[in-house]
Amino acid sequence: MNYNEYYTNSITQTENFWKEQANTIEWSNKPEIILSQDEDGYPLWYKDGELNMCYLALDKHIADGYGDQVAFIYDSPVTQTIKKYTFLEVKTEVAKLAGGMQSLGLKKGHTAVIYMPMIPQAAFAMLACARIGVTHSVVFGGFAPHELAIRIDDCKPRLIITASSGIEVDRLITYKPLVDEAITLALHKPKKVIVFNRKLGARIPFKKYDVDYDALVYGSEETPCVPVNASHPLYVLYTSGTTGKPKGVVRDTGGCAVALKFSMQKIYNIKEGDVFWAASDVGWVVGHSFIVYGPLINRSSSIIFEGKPIKTPDASTFWRIIDEHKVNAMFTAPTAIRAIKKEDPNGDFIKQYDLSSLKTQFLAGERCDLATLEWYNQHIPVTAIDHWWQTESGWPMIANMMGVEVLAVKPGSVGKAVCGYDIKIFDEEGNELQANQQGYVVVKLPLPPGTLMGLWNDQPRFNAGYLEQFPGYYFSGDGGYKDEDDYIYITGRVDDVINVAGHRLSTAEMEEVVASHQSVAECAVIGINDALKGQIPLALVVTKLNDDIEHFQLEHEIIKIVRQKIGAVASLRNVVVVNRLPKTRSGKILRKLMQSIADGANYTVPSTIDDESIIAEIEAVLIKNEIGIFNNQNTLNN
Repeated sequence: MNYNEYYTNSITQTENFWKEQANTIEWSNKPEIILSQDEDGYPLWYKDGELNMCYLALDKHIADGYGDQVAFIYDSPVTQTIKKYTFLEVKTEVAKLAGGMQSLGLKKGHTAVIYMPMIPQAAFAMLACARIGVTHSVVFGGFAPHELAIRIDDCKPRLIITASSGIEVDRLITYKPLVDEAITLALHKPKKVIVFNRKLGARIPFKKYDVDYDALVYGSEETPCVPVNASHPLYVLYTSGTTGKPKGVVRDTGGCAVALKFSMQKIYNIKEGDVFWAASDVGWVVGHSFIVYGPLINRSSSIIFEGKPIKTPDASTFWRIIDEHKVNAMFTAPTAIRAIKKEDPNGDFIKQYDLSSLKTQFLAGERCDLATLEWYNQHIPVTAIDHWWQTESGWPMIANMMGVEVLAVKPGSVGKAVCGYDIKIFDEEGNELQANQQGYVVVKLPLPPGTLMGLWNDQPRFNAGYLEQFPGYYFSGDGGYKDEDDYIYITGRVDDVINVAGHRLSTAEMEEVVASHQSVAECAVIGINDALKGQIPLALVVTKLNDDIEHFQLEHEIIKIVRQKIGAVASLRNVVVVNRLPKTRSGKILRKLMQSIADGANYTVPSTIDDESIIAEIEAVLIKNEIGIFNNQNTLNN
């Protein structure tokens, strides 16, 4: 069956299609009700099914005789460590950790926060939660205590699992003090904190709620898997929202398991026993879906990489890992390829390694520019496949489905709609647009299995953000268009969330932090194009009247505050002082206009602008500070 037939079948025979896919995984209680609705009328998959995600990821393969197959390959250039874990070894540690968590009072229905670096114990913690029906929320280790505290207050964990430290290239980052500070800031107080001591020299302040990871695992018995309903929340994962308050995306268990097994085989074309490498972090959705659960469900070996594409030790790291571990398919963000390209423009490192095991290279997380795509295809023996999805979807929405039919690659396009996603391009009134007309990217309901169930304890926000603008459709928040062959092109966000190196960050939240500086009267934070990271934030600041603070001092202090409140992941490096901000007559700041000026993009001056002469003022400031398109280095890199 070719792609067109397979895709059409998924849209016209939706229930039968996903019933067949449900048969590819093992259930404790096989579902009879494939598609229904929840109490709010939102689609619900496999309502009466029961299963356990950890069983599918570990125990099933051991029962099938594959306990000695490698499950995880931990490759940490920052600690010069390579260690392989079999399915049996992972299951033993996970089952003991889960038993230890039960001894601390954790049970099905509770929540736990995981705040760890990219080490195997982060994956073990996720699987241990899934084993006993505890909903986990993994928080990216780059987030500051304030951000962690917000998430603690929202999901109210009974337990936090953390590590003594992480490593950022050559710098030790202590995690435990950050967790302690977050607990102090949070209104909700977790009962216990399990701490994995990496013994790298980081200070670990002891608190009465602390539990040593190794001691807990050593002193606990293995506990069996607890079956849960298909709609049981496997995890809550927070993504940036336009209000500054993170959104807790809720993922079910049954639909997620079916979708990830389907993705591994039909999209990534990964066979059982293959080696798959998603060069991401467990704190992001890619880590959940394609470092931990997806590969393991598919009985594939997954790489846990603690390092960077460059400087750990150099731009050869990716190619060394592919060669050494015989990687069959890789997934990374275009940012990583840009960084390697900058360090090794002629591909000299690439020539030193055997990449013959690599069948496919997938790119996602942000738009891949044509120059990066061309460089990759020039130096790597396999075609780079761009594809597109979201934290909300949990698995690819638009792709080249390599396990169904290999379609021609069109540079700039992220491929065609994946099975189950009935994707349309609408105008503002909800009318479907013709080929090559830009509009809003929407998906007709029902979304396929594995997509978000809603937002954690925030149904009104879920409805307002995703369902109300175009009734009967899910609004992705992105703009784009289809060409005459139904290839889809994503043009970017239509709200004020920016994409920094594949990480979605809220400019509204950054503005709140910038505005907290005592010298700032008002400000705007926008995302501007960057040759390396895709987008970076730019803060435009109006200082208070008669405030004589020096520009360099103000910039230094604001960057420091943002780093403290949000984390280094925000990547705020540029703060410029302006006399005023462009606004509409009603007082709305024209952020999109400033972004277009900085990016050198075509724009139309809004008829509602208060004073058109301000455009020249903003441009003059950007030229003076060499920001955006006026930065010669950035222009050269592009």
